[in-house]
Amino acid sequence: MSGSPRDLEKLLKKLEWTVIRRLDGLLHGDYRTLFRGFGLDLADLREYQYHDDVRHIDWNVTARLQTPYVREYNEDRDINAWFLLDLSPSVDFGSGEVRKRSVAADFVAVLARLLTRHGNRVGALLYGDKVDTMIPARNGRRHVLHLMSKMASRPQLARSGGTRLEDLLHTGFSVIKRRSLIFVVSDFISAPGWAKPLALLARRHELIAVRLYDPLEMDLPDLGLFVMQDAETGEQLFIDTHDKGFRRRFAELARRREQELRGAFRDAGIDALELATDAELADAIFRFADLRKRRTQVSSRGMPRHLEAVA
Repeated sequence: MSGSPRDLEKLLKKLEWTVIRRLDGLLHGDYRTLFRGFGLDLADLREYQYHDDVRHIDWNVTARLQTPYVREYNEDRDINAWFLLDLSPSVDFGSGEVRKRSVAADFVAVLARLLTRHGNRVGALLYGDKVDTMIPARNGRRHVLHLMSKMASRPQLARSGGTRLEDLLHTGFSVIKRRSLIFVVSDFISAPGWAKPLALLARRHELIAVRLYDPLEMDLPDLGLFVMQDAETGEQLFIDTHDKGFRRRFAELARRREQELRGAFRDAGIDALELATDAELADAIFRFADLRKRRTQVSSRGMPRHLEAVA
């Protein structure tokens, strides 16, 4: 799909008919459950009562008074949502017909339209080999098309010096002042150092990691002899996938990376929405929404936040 206005309008209409209509019934009037903790101003403190959300406990006051106290909030009905978009070379990979970049573009279009249909504002920061584009948070269908156009019109980078996701996260921390709902959309193939700024950003905002991946990145099948190219650096390597030892080492490295990634999300206290290139977008969002609802119900019954598992 090209980035022409007519093609983007056609794509958005298709998404509205095939995905957004399905999701709208699920999410309409239920943003508090799915996107907890955004747009809140502290109103008062009161003693903890059974069924209160333990995440609202004020631990400083609780320690001082030796009695659990919770914060009460005035809720802002409007959401400011931001997409922090990693569009580095590795997201151009896809072992089938769909690339990770296309999955990211569809996700942004769907969520941006869902949010703006209810009067909320969406903005974005775009990263290629650096953060070079900021789209201010606004509402309306035309704004969603503008955001889609900015993503579609970006040239594909042949290579880079390697992704530094921490640069995108640091920029988000400095640019986004009002408490917002933030989607970090990335495959998280990056130089180390992004876990700490991710956690810092999550303390200020309601943050959801949207992790893009391709099945071939998890499990390398027996494909024979072929040339593998690093999408970030352009470095090429001739490999033999007939070699069971090589496939086993590849799987072990993928497993370790998964553990580190989920550990970073868990330490930051955030959930992750997993989007695969071979899966249906609506189904993935449905599963994520259901998981968030069930966790909110469990939390309201008193389970500490640190015991909740990452998606």
